Amino acid sequence: MTPRISGAEGRVVTVGFMPLLDSALLVAAHEKGFAERQGIRMRLVREVSWANLRDRVAFGHFDAAQMLGPMVVASHLLGQRGDAPLVAPVALGLGGNAITVSRPLWQAMTQHGAELGAPPARQASALAAQIAVRRRANQPPLTLAMVFPFSCHNYQLRDWLQGAGIDPDHDVRMVVVPPPMLVEALRTGQVDGFCVGEPWNSLAVDSGLGTIVATASEIWPQPPEKVLGLREEFLEQHPQLCRALVRAVIDAARWVAEPANHVELIRLLGHSRYVGAPERLLAAALEGRIVPMAGAPPLQRPEFIQLNEAATVPQRAHAQLYCDQIARWRQIAATAQDVERALQSFRPDLHAAAVAEKLDAVPASRLSP
Repeated sequence: MTPRISGAEGRVVTVGFMPLLDSALLVAAHEKGFAERQGIRMRLVREVSWANLRDRVAFGHFDAAQMLGPMVVASHLLGQRGDAPLVAPVALGLGGNAITVSRPLWQAMTQHGAELGAPPARQASALAAQIAVRRRANQPPLTLAMVFPFSCHNYQLRDWLQGAGIDPDHDVRMVVVPPPMLVEALRTGQVDGFCVGEPWNSLAVDSGLGTIVATASEIWPQPPEKVLGLREEFLEQHPQLCRALVRAVIDAARWVAEPANHVELIRLLGHSRYVGAPERLLAAALEGRIVPMAGAPPLQRPEFIQLNEAATVPQRAHAQLYCDQIARWRQIAATAQDVERALQSFRPDLHAAAVAEKLDAVPASRLSP
């Protein structure tokens, strides 16, 4: 048997999440009983913005939450100016983001060489040419949205733009819009494009409002994404409980990774209390079938999103990537000590300890020689 949490049998653990495809491990941990088998009564609470999730964890409304990896790192770089310091004992997957532009902008980009399924660099070059046209006509800059300043979405969008010589801080207007509000923002013309996780790109395409021009995995190989974030204080007070949460997520990842379970997983995610998107869109994204524009054949992107056990390790290399991006875009002027603390916020040691505890609990006769 898996070790239970001493003195915490039946404890309610409140975990916040966003309506995104990569909430799958948390949903499966709750719905398939993996948390319960660890002695945890998981209560999942859907939120509407990353800022809300951060604040509710910081103030103790949530014990833990699905979080943007850079958000955890930034909590240490901000030092006394920022939020309660956070830690990430387990990751929730790799990839899952894409860049979508409005249909009018896409039509303009096709005049400069953009094509469905073309490499991201070609699409960005077409956008650069259209920006130059707008500048000569004295038109206002395009507005592009991402979901939070400290996010892979922000950095992937910036990398894509800069690769074509577009200055993200001067040639376009960058704004923050929560994921559930992006499709409507595109519909009303408040934004001309965005970088977001699924299913919001596919929902924009399915509504005839947008065209997907690049996926995150085409911009960053094996792109890190969400983690389970919690306060350092909570970890110090409840170390066994935190290891049990990690084990529940790992068990959920094994279940999610099995193709035979995808029909059930998509049915769960499609419920309004979780993601609430059409099951056909969720299934396509999970399988890496990316439809770039309404009526177009899907692009095969098998590396688009990875939700498996290997992707649950919170790697220090990912924390370093986030620190580098934060410094590159001059978001925070941090000291060397701040950076070192930030790197320590990703805890592969806790992940390994949780796995080791579970392995120790398996009878020796059941272990491979």
